Amino acid sequence: MDALIVYPENKEQMVALKAVMKAMKISFEQKSEIYPEHVVKGVKASLKQSEEGKLTPYTGIKDMLN
Repeated sequence: MDALIVYPENKEQMVALKAVMKAMKISFEQKSEIYPEHVVKGVKASLKQSEEGKLTPYTGIKDMLN
């Protein structure tokens, strides 16, 4: 069976969607983050490095591979 991903625009839409799915006995799970956990962790780590001044300028792909 296929799955649906919905993006309610406000709390009222979320409440209505959950009520309809419960009434129709449709199983669902709610997630608060759209991005996969490993992506969120990577972004947070990068922001922390930036705040600490631990940035490395990008000079080209060849430098990254050496």
